[in-house]
Formats: sequence, C-alpha cells, structure tokens
Amino acid sequence: MTQFSGSWRRRGALITAATAGVLAVGLSAAPAFAHTPTWDVTCSEVSLDLTAYGNSDKNTVTVTVDGKDLLPTESFKNEFHKKLTLPEHSDTLAVRLVVKAADGERYNVDDQKTAPVCPGSSPAPSESESTTPPPAESPSTEAPSEEAPTETAPATPTEEPTSSEEALPSSQPSPAGDNLAETGSSSATPMIAGAAAVVVVAGAGIMWAARKRRTVQN
Repeated sequence: MTQFSGSWRRRGALITAATAGVLAVGLSAAPAFAHTPTWDVTCSEVSLDLTAYGNSDKNTVTVTVDGKDLLPTESFKNEFHKKLTLPEHSDTLAVRLVVKAADGERYNVDDQKTAPVCPGSSPAPSESESTTPPPAESPSTEAPSEEAPTETAPATPTEEPTSSEEALPSSQPSPAGDNLAETGSSSATPMIAGAAAVVVVAGAGIMWAARKRRTVQN
C-alpha cells in the first residue's frame, strides 16, 4: 500500500512540473502575440498608441502623409505614444502607418487612413476649374463720349509793338528830344515855304538876267 501511494506522489509531482513548464512557456510567448498597434486619424492630428512590443529597441514606427514624412522612422521599446499635428489642408490627406516589430515580420503593420478636411476650410479648386480660362469680355456698344472743346484763353497783348504798329503814324506828339521824324504839322512849316519861294524868285531873276544879257550881245 505504501509503494502504491509513493508512486502516485511521484507521478503527481511530474505532472505538476510539466504543467508549470507549459505555463511558463505560454507566458513567455504571450507578449509576442499581444502587440496592439492602435492609431487614429482626425482632420488635424494623428494619435499613436503602440503597446506590448517587448523590450527590444529594434521596433520602429514611421508615419507619412501623401508620401512625405510626418514622423521619420523612430525606434521604440515595448510602448510608443505620440500625437502628430497634420499640416493645414483644403483636401483629404492619405496617412500611412508602418510599424516593424523586432520579433518577426508577421507582426508588422502597414495601414493607411484618410484625414478629412476640417470644418471651415475651403476646398481646393478642381483641376478643370483652375484651367478654364475666364470668359472674354464683349466689346462695349456704347458710343465714345465726345469731349467738350476746351476754351482757349485770349492771348495777352505784349508791350512791344509789331512792325505794322510801328508803321502807323502816332496821333500823340513825340516827347521833347525825340529824334524820330514828325508826321504832323509844326511851327517850322511857314519858314520852309518862305525859303522855297525865295529860291524860286531868285532862280527866275537869274534866268531873266541871263536872257537879257544874251539880247544885248546880239
């Protein structure tokens, strides 16, 4: 009876040890199957929550927006939590998440989401709208307005007399000492007339004397 009970004890101990070993293996392998890549995309930001990736520093995460890096490749251990601000946009954005696990490619993540346009942002014009030329302006049918003739101011008379004004006789007497010839009558006119009469008489007397002398000689 004692031998039978001892053998059962030994068997029980072996079973207990085997069970403990299986549990230990299962617990050690559990983190490899517990990777949790949680992420969310809104109109303005990207939220990353990566958990249970083990303590290896070979885990990496990358986030791109329309093919451009929003989060360049960054290494992390076990957990990674971060919020990334999206650039201002008037059209939807394609956001891509790439996670590479250190314990195997089967745990890698390559996922893509779309960031909508935030309320209040004006949408970008479509390509057809941007390339459509504006309508040509029709020629105006209105007759051109006639400009009112501008009034020409009368020319201001100059102080200098023209040549025609200088030729006209002046009705006013010249001031004393002026060398210009007088065009009107003056007090010297009778004297000039008397001198002319004397010259005429003298000439007539000379001619008469000459004729008389010729007669006497003949």
